[in-house]
Amino acid sequence: MAFSATTKIIQPMCINSARSPDKSDTCTKLLSPSSFLGSNNKLFSINKTISPLSRRSATVVAVSSDVVKKKKVESNPASNLLITKEEGLELYEDMILGRAFEDMCAQMYYRGKMFGFVHLYNGQEAVSTGFIKLLGNRDCVVSTYRDHVHALSKGVPARAVMSELFGKTTGCCRGQGGSMHMFSKEHNVLGGFAFIGEGIPVATGAAFTSKYRREALKEDCDDVTLAFFGDGTCNNGQFFECLNMAALWKLPIVFVVENNLWAIGMSHLRATSDPQIWKKGPAFGMPGVHVDGMDVLKVREVAKEAITRARRGEGPTLVECETYRFRGHSLADPDELRDPAEKAHYATRDPITSLKKYVMENSLASEAELTAIEKKIEEVVEEAVEFADKSPVPARSQLLENVFADPRGFGIGPDGKYRCEDPKFTEGTAQL
Repeated sequence: MAFSATTKIIQPMCINSARSPDKSDTCTKLLSPSSFLGSNNKLFSINKTISPLSRRSATVVAVSSDVVKKKKVESNPASNLLITKEEGLELYEDMILGRAFEDMCAQMYYRGKMFGFVHLYNGQEAVSTGFIKLLGNRDCVVSTYRDHVHALSKGVPARAVMSELFGKTTGCCRGQGGSMHMFSKEHNVLGGFAFIGEGIPVATGAAFTSKYRREALKEDCDDVTLAFFGDGTCNNGQFFECLNMAALWKLPIVFVVENNLWAIGMSHLRATSDPQIWKKGPAFGMPGVHVDGMDVLKVREVAKEAITRARRGEGPTLVECETYRFRGHSLADPDELRDPAEKAHYATRDPITSLKKYVMENSLASEAELTAIEKKIEEVVEEAVEFADKSPVPARSQLLENVFADPRGFGIGPDGKYRCEDPKFTEGTAQL
C-alpha cells in the first residue's frame, strides 16, 4: 500500500439511503457530519486534478475493511496471507498482554491498590500492536493518559508498569508518574500526558531531533516517532500547529489518531464540523489515511507504509484509526452515556477475537499454541502484581526529586538534607 499518488483523491462512499442515487451526486462534495463510521463502508476513487497553486501535492487515502483483505504479501506472492506464523504469534501475544494487563488493573483499582484516574485500553489493542510492534528500540512513542498498553507494546516490562500504577519505587517512573505518566528512557517511551494534546509537541520535537541528527550532525539516524492521541484532541490548537510544522520540515513522525468515537462523554459526531479526521492531513500537505482500527492486520499494513515513508525522509502521515473502547472513559466513569446497542455492536468486532480467527482459519497456529500464549501472559500479569505489591513505596526524600533541573534546588536545605525530611515541612498536609 503506497501513499505516493498525487492526482487522485480517495474518499468514503457517500451515504444517503433516503433517496436514490443521482448522477450529479458524485461524492466530490464534503460529507456531512452524520456520514461517519467510514470503516463500515466501501470506498472508490475519483480522479481530480489538484490545483497548480498548491505549494505541495498530497495524497488523501481512506482504507476500507475490504482493501487490506485483498492485499498480498510481496515476499510471498503464492499466498494471500498478510503475516507469517511468527508475526501472528507476536501480534496475538502483545494484544493478549494488553487486554489481560488492563483487566487486572481494573481488579487492582477496585481493591484500592491504585489511586487517581485510571484509563483502560480494552478494545483498542489493534492500534497499539499494529503500529508499535513495527518499531525498533531507538524509535520513540508519545502517548496519552491511556498509556499502559503503549508502554507494554514498546517493551516496558509488565512489572515496571504495574509497579508504577501501584506507586512503588520499582515502577518505570519510581512511582512518581502513576497511571497517566508512563515514561521509559531505555525504551524511548517519552511519556503519557494527562492533558489532551500536550504530548503532540513533545513528539514533534523528538522527530525534529531525528532529522537534526541526520541532516545537521550527519549521524546515521533514521529514527521515527509515533504520536498517539484521540479524536477529542483533533480540534485542539497544538494538533494543527504541529501538523503544520511537521509537514513544513518533513519530520519523521506518524500522527496516530485513536478515534474511539467518544471524548469522555461527548460524541465525536457532535463535537466537530467534519468528523473525518484523516482529511486534515492533506490540508497541511501530508497523506491522510483512514483505517479500521478494530483489525490489527489492516492497521499494520497502513502503519508499515507510514513508518517507511518517515524513515525514507518523505515526511509525516496522519492516520485515523477508527476504534472503540470497551470500558468507560476511566474506571471512575459509570459509562451510562453510550448507547448499549452501540457497545454491543463493537463488542462483536473484538480485535483479539478477529486476529485469533484469522490465525486459526489460515493454519498459522493451533488452538493449543494460542492457549499456551494466554496461559503465559496470565502468569506474567500475576507475577507483575505480586512484584508490585511487595515493592517498597518511595521515601519521603523522593518527594521533590525531579521537580527542578538542579536537584539541590528547593528540595535540599543549607544543611544538605532534604527539606521534606523535616517533620514541620508537611505540617497541615495529608500524611505522606
